Amino acid sequence: MDWATVAEIGTAVGTLVLALATFAAVRSSNSSARLAERTLQSAIKPLLVPSKASDEEQKVGFVDNHWVHVPGGRGTAEVADEAIYLTLSLRNVGPGLALLNGWKFYADRLVGHAERPDHSDSHRLTRDLYIPSGDLGFWQGVFRDPTEPVFAQAASMIRARESFTVDLMYGDVEGGQRMISRFSFVAAHDEAWLPAVSHHWNLDGPDPR
Repeated sequence: MDWATVAEIGTAVGTLVLALATFAAVRSSNSSARLAERTLQSAIKPLLVPSKASDEEQKVGFVDNHWVHVPGGRGTAEVADEAIYLTLSLRNVGPGLALLNGWKFYADRLVGHAERPDHSDSHRLTRDLYIPSGDLGFWQGVFRDPTEPVFAQAASMIRARESFTVDLMYGDVEGGQRMISRFSFVAAHDEAWLPAVSHHWNLDGPDPR
């Protein structure tokens, strides 16, 4: 028997066993790390829905000193000569702080199944809006260029009290776990607007459906 060959085979087998054990340990460690990461993310994930009708009224100010009072469970839409002011009373039902940073207007009431929208052309908020977990907050948006086609379209729909849709883009306090939530606005009898949420999309992970 060639003992040198036996020794080489034994060394190779030992190396293979060690490699397999290391692979199993690394794989288990990676699985534990992914689980820990998902657990942490779920603990700071926000989720926005319309506030309740019993929630308090909020006073919302715009940079041009225009002020709006938005009741609980309501939105507002006001048309002026040089601007269109939109607001929405919101509640964060997720466990994490919500950071709002973008929105998109649709001149229609979008309902039913829909693919995740493209938000490359969304409007950016001029300031970040924060809504704590389990608390009340708001969104505000404004059109300021009367020469844009969307300005005339939005103004016409609001004056005629026709339903429209707004997508809100937001994430957690770290800027991750970005979400899009779709809200429709339906005219109410008190000159306000009744909001309803129809879809939520994840931008940084699989959709929740």
